[in-house]
Amino acid sequence: MRAWPAALVALLAAPAWAGEADVLEVNVIPSAGNSFTFEVTVQHADEGWDHYADAFEIVALEGEVLAVRTLYHPHVNEQPFTRSLNNLSIPYSIDRVVVRARDSQHGYGGAEIEVELPR
Repeated sequence: MRAWPAALVALLAAPAWAGEADVLEVNVIPSAGNSFTFEVTVQHADEGWDHYADAFEIVALEGEVLAVRTLYHPHVNEQPFTRSLNNLSIPYSIDRVVVRARDSQHGYGGAEIEVELPR
């Protein structure tokens, strides 16, 4: 039974590893016609070039990927961070989308946000 306390101490002393990238906030700004700007706030415990939040995407509820914003570098000292995706044309038949983020090791899987498009 002595192994349990030692194992627990070892687990608690281990470094925190970056998990999946989470979308914390989405601001959708309508422009002319059916175009929108998405301001997306992402949080991820970026560790450097080997493990960082590397993209977010806008997805229709049916699963169609409407746009991807690639993030080209780690944001180790900037957490959470906000980036924009401009002039995204979305068909009038779509009134809600999901915004999700990806990291370079886990892919997609963190917190997502569903938003209604302001038309």
